Amino acid sequence: MYRNLGELLTRGAGGILASAADSALPASASLLRYRGYSQAAARGDDPNFFTMVEGFFDRGAAIVEDKLVEDLRTRETPEQKRKRVRGILRIIKPCNHVLSVCFPIRRDSGEWEVIEGYRAQHSQHRTPCKGIRYSTEVSVDEVKALASLMTYKCAIVVPFGGAKAGVKINTKNYTQDSELEKITRRFTIELAKKGFIPGIDVPAPDMSTGEREMSWIADTFATTMGHYDINAHACVTGKPISQGGIHGRISATGRGVFHGIENFINDASVMNRVGLAPGFQDKTFVIQGFGNVGLHSMRYLHRFGARCVGVAEMDGSIWNPRGIDPKQLEDYKLANGTIVGFPDSTPYEGSLLEADCDILIPAASEKQLTQRNAHRVKAKIIAEGANGPTTPEADRIFLERNMLVIPDMYLNAGGVTVSYFEWLKNLNHVSYGRLTFKYERDSNYHLLVSVQESLERKFGKLNGSIPVVPTSEFQDRISGASEKDIVHSGLAYTMERSARLQQIMQTTSRYQLGLDLRTAAYVNAIEKIFKVYSDSGLIFT
Repeated sequence: MYRNLGELLTRGAGGILASAADSALPASASLLRYRGYSQAAARGDDPNFFTMVEGFFDRGAAIVEDKLVEDLRTRETPEQKRKRVRGILRIIKPCNHVLSVCFPIRRDSGEWEVIEGYRAQHSQHRTPCKGIRYSTEVSVDEVKALASLMTYKCAIVVPFGGAKAGVKINTKNYTQDSELEKITRRFTIELAKKGFIPGIDVPAPDMSTGEREMSWIADTFATTMGHYDINAHACVTGKPISQGGIHGRISATGRGVFHGIENFINDASVMNRVGLAPGFQDKTFVIQGFGNVGLHSMRYLHRFGARCVGVAEMDGSIWNPRGIDPKQLEDYKLANGTIVGFPDSTPYEGSLLEADCDILIPAASEKQLTQRNAHRVKAKIIAEGANGPTTPEADRIFLERNMLVIPDMYLNAGGVTVSYFEWLKNLNHVSYGRLTFKYERDSNYHLLVSVQESLERKFGKLNGSIPVVPTSEFQDRISGASEKDIVHSGLAYTMERSARLQQIMQTTSRYQLGLDLRTAAYVNAIEKIFKVYSDSGLIFT
């Protein structure tokens, strides 16, 4: 039933490193050529997904290689240092482990069906690794690509490695409380039998999975192989609160999309380059995919003054230039199972990706923006809520058109960030804020009393006590931070730090990358992963 698909660590030197011919290019060679755009783009506009991710990696590696060599503090010769750097880059690039499983389930009708599932671990330079999805598009190539994206994403925001699991099913074809539970629990056992759960491998929700599936996984492991493990429920994140989940996890990815856009849209210098005024106010946006990510992204952008003018789903698109209310649309979809026919909107003929708007948020699936439609996209900002929605050729076109692409590996990292918080909560066996909540509340009240007494000593009690009235903002915080407050604050800081304080923006400036945030993000990820491998040594790698 098992097929272990190994990956050779050795790759051709032309993969991640500039060839001798490329390194000899004159200074007048185009910047796009210098950035090492993968040959995958030149072979057509429907690249293999994993090859596409590798191509983006190549761009970052080509730029950062010289700096990695320069920063090595060893007694090696320059040639030996370069060989070491190139060797570590070769180690980073491929998937380390891929597991393919097939298992039978008995359906409610009495028929038997064989289910296919996959788990790819791209890198364990940090552990644990993340991610699981259900989709008919699941394949070895897809889980490898998503696992590699997770490696680079986590390197930017949290100390995790990269992995992804997938089960090749359409969830709508199975009963929700019986057949899907059978599939999920059996898949969990198959992964656990091969050592993919727990410890170094901690899945989290992705496409067509959520709290329910994560709860089934946690319960299956905790009641079988993890029966004697006190940390058994840390084997998965994205669980319900009652099963060790964390407040704020459901909306985390969409909230992260909002914070990611916020960090760039409020930067006047960046907005000047794309021809927009800073801030969300009066900006229009379009969302492709009204799932968890699309819904919560829409909510937060709407709350801060942006206007959603269009939403696209597989079964149709809706349009309203005056704006679409996210709560009303959510209620309509829950009641009708579709967004088609939503009141006060009209069906949109054609591709909504090409609609007139300021911000485009592809939050559905990979390879949606391609060479075929990139020239027709009108948005000035493309915020990648989905994984891999832009092909290399489309990415090149957007850069040539001076459009801002906020890359997936940064923008949709909110989910894995809050998963990290949940994982720490599970290992510590205590909720955030529980130990400090009362102390913070009492300290705030003592502060107000101290201010009041100081004023009275200075000015006296002329007509009674001098009232000290906190502002509404302070009043909201006076009782101390709840778990949700702490999670939201931690997520906002993580997204800000990754974009502004020390990483992506500084990298674009250091390497003169302009609006090429994707390459900057890959450079940051490569630098961090490289340092882990370099400092830990390679004898047992």
